[in-house]
Amino acid sequence: MIYNNQPNWKERENVDTLVEEETPHVIVLHNDDVNTFDFVIDSLIEVCGHSLEQAQQCTYLVHYKGKCEVKTGSLEDLIPMNNALLRRGLSSEVV
Repeated sequence: MIYNNQPNWKERENVDTLVEEETPHVIVLHNDDVNTFDFVIDSLIEVCGHSLEQAQQCTYLVHYKGKCEVKTGSLEDLIPMNNALLRRGLSSEVV
């Protein structure tokens, strides 16, 4: 009988991979004293595709905290949405 005293394992090789990730951008909606809650809620539903509950929560956060991140995504998607919010008289920016 022959015994093999050599360990039976494979060496692991660490490989670093460069991955280019796009940093997420957000639309930040700022509070103002001009627009009503209902108008802001309707705008978030129509422009950003929010549900009623999501739009209501964002509107309350904007009112009480001064601003809220209302949408996350790529610049290509967010810039037209932000422009639509601005055309409606809302105060927003893409960050």
